[in-house]
Amino acid sequence: MSWRMEFQYGVLMFCFLCGSALSLARDVDHIVLRDGDGESLNFLVVGDWGRKGEYNQSRVAYQMGRIGEELGVEFVISTGDNFYEDGLTGANDPSFEESFSDIYTAKSLQKPWYAVLGNHDYRGDALAQLSPVLTSKDNRWHCRRSFTLTKQFRIPSSPETMLADSSVQLLFVDTTPFVENYWKIPNEHKYDWRGVAPRSAYIRRQLQQELEMGLRTSNATWKIVIGHHTIRSVGVHGDTVELIHMLLPILEKYDVDLYVNGHDHCLEHIRSVTSKLQFLTSGGGSKAWRGIGESADMNGLEMFYNGQGFMSIQIGPTNLHATFYDIDGNVIHNLDLDKKELHHEDVA
Repeated sequence: MSWRMEFQYGVLMFCFLCGSALSLARDVDHIVLRDGDGESLNFLVVGDWGRKGEYNQSRVAYQMGRIGEELGVEFVISTGDNFYEDGLTGANDPSFEESFSDIYTAKSLQKPWYAVLGNHDYRGDALAQLSPVLTSKDNRWHCRRSFTLTKQFRIPSSPETMLADSSVQLLFVDTTPFVENYWKIPNEHKYDWRGVAPRSAYIRRQLQQELEMGLRTSNATWKIVIGHHTIRSVGVHGDTVELIHMLLPILEKYDVDLYVNGHDHCLEHIRSVTSKLQFLTSGGGSKAWRGIGESADMNGLEMFYNGQGFMSIQIGPTNLHATFYDIDGNVIHNLDLDKKELHHEDVA
């Protein structure tokens, strides 16, 4: 199976396992990659960026390249709104090169880019971003409506300490179809719902057959869900009501650690007041400075940065470290989580 196949009814899973050889296991909806030393998983997160280098997109890209080199990142995640203002006109739209290939040129960024679609992407030819034509032009580009990435950590044991196997699972969700306002007719904008309509069936398939099944059967130590739209945000877009009602209960039910999104053009960290879930917004890839919403719910707010920037996430067997960077590459906020309960002292 290759990226040329359409996965409308399955979850696309990438499994990064320890080992020195790179192999590709083929299945109906399952790609397995074996590579790396198994010690950690390092990646960058950027969203709301595609403006042909304008609105400081190029400056953010430069700092991403620098930080990516320092951390030795394995890939980059895009939280959507990949091409402004109205997505791509087709698979041969020069905006793909002008906003992506020609901007993110640093050596450290020549790694896979895993992208979800944002609402601005749906305002153009949404299928173009899913097309293998783009991957043939730039083999970094991997965009799907929903898919999963998994990395397994093999932790050596010793006579003194026994460590359970650990893993991280990242589940990507297509959130734009959830927002009811985009479906209204007449609408200010036209949305490309090919492969999505009818809305209710598509949402049910995403939640029940893909996301919930993936979480229910997961034994991952770390569970991270990525989507474009906010669940919680104090930015101008604010909370997304549909996701609070439909997506949030699933994330809390299966003890998801992070929900990572874009949509609001800022950097943001909100701590859930009802569960261990952390909400991280990385939507500062280009145009920003829109401020805090007038009726924002400030409960759980840990950090809000009204400007451009990006995130890095470093995950080890028992610890997770997320860092927010501004346009000059300065650290503006850190989040540290640990799961030391994985360490079991041998008392025999």
